Amino acid sequence: MDGDSTAEGGGLRLAVIGAGPVGLALALRAARVLPRVQVTLFDARTVEHDVGRDPRTLALSLGSVQLLRRLDAWPAQAAQPILEVHVSQAPPTLPLPFGEPEVRIRASDEAVPMLGAVLSYGALVAPLQHAWLEAAAAQPQRLHTRFGTPVGALKALDPRADGAGVEVDAGIAERFDLAVVAEGGVFAGQARKAIAHDYRQTAWVGTATLAGAPPGVAFERFTRQGPLALLPLPGDGEAERRAALVWCVDSADDPVPELNDAQRVAVLNTLLPAAAGRIVALTPLKHFALGLNAERTLVRGRTVAIGNAAQTLHPVAGQGLNLGLRDAYELVQALRDVREPAQLDAALRRVEWARAPDRWSMIAVTDFLARSFTWTWPGLGAARGLGLAALQAAAPLKSLLARQMMFGRR
Repeated sequence: MDGDSTAEGGGLRLAVIGAGPVGLALALRAARVLPRVQVTLFDARTVEHDVGRDPRTLALSLGSVQLLRRLDAWPAQAAQPILEVHVSQAPPTLPLPFGEPEVRIRASDEAVPMLGAVLSYGALVAPLQHAWLEAAAAQPQRLHTRFGTPVGALKALDPRADGAGVEVDAGIAERFDLAVVAEGGVFAGQARKAIAHDYRQTAWVGTATLAGAPPGVAFERFTRQGPLALLPLPGDGEAERRAALVWCVDSADDPVPELNDAQRVAVLNTLLPAAAGRIVALTPLKHFALGLNAERTLVRGRTVAIGNAAQTLHPVAGQGLNLGLRDAYELVQALRDVREPAQLDAALRRVEWARAPDRWSMIAVTDFLARSFTWTWPGLGAARGLGLAALQAAAPLKSLLARQMMFGRR
């Protein structure tokens, strides 16, 4: 991502709907680099709500960390850097002459300080919200905050009668030149979009305490039922470390509800590679359904969907939020060259084309991996293991994959 521009976006009224990390990053960046654009940020939660207490775990790529630093909203003290990603295939699989297949991607090999970072949702959103509220207080005529104001509907205006724009119904109808929807939610609670597929998998999430785990290493393990991930959490000790657990299983053959805590720990330790250490404790687990739910296009008239509002992905690659932050960044980049509302439609077409390679490649990769766990072809596990071994041996290809995970497809 390049540096901020001093070019001014021109004479627009922008509505941002959703004050999660993607909506806040969009609104804050627009406030910084589009000094003539009026920005109104809507969210159903009240400003008094203590969002900093939200414990959900987020994994951010290095590109996302860099963007948040540019916004002066990166909480470095609350984040755990990811120094290495370890991907492996769990037995059973056909024996391979070079042992268990694995891929190790290291920040040091890519000459970067980290591959990404892990932190809680609240630790990320709280400083973003604080930065936005400070900016809005400094420029109250241009930046408007509508927390506690759910948006009921969006209505495209007839350009022949009303001029192009969007009517935002949030108790009273307000007209904007552009509305950006940045609130998405989880797969189970979403209305189905143009491209939808239920993977019939369940993700169980919680926090694991591990003994013998290396610092700053994220683990992704391909098991018979689905991917199993451990993401290192901040605040580790020397003897024991904490990690966020994402355990994906077949919803129709889900063993997790019938297991007690000790049994869950025992099963997980049989699935994880020795390099991850051993789980010694596990918090109560929560679960949610997994699926793909994506729009064919980000832009519909003067309404743009970004983040989970545009695409909800399987967590196998941990790229959903990163994709949304790149959506936000590229949208603001395109608006820098807009001098008047009449130029907006051409800018939005550029956004659609600019985001397509990154967006569709990530949708395709996560969809392929998620579906592959439901296939029962003989030798599929061995083929995946051979693929991992080949990737580990091909240093240039592994580096290319690392760069795409850090910065998206460019």
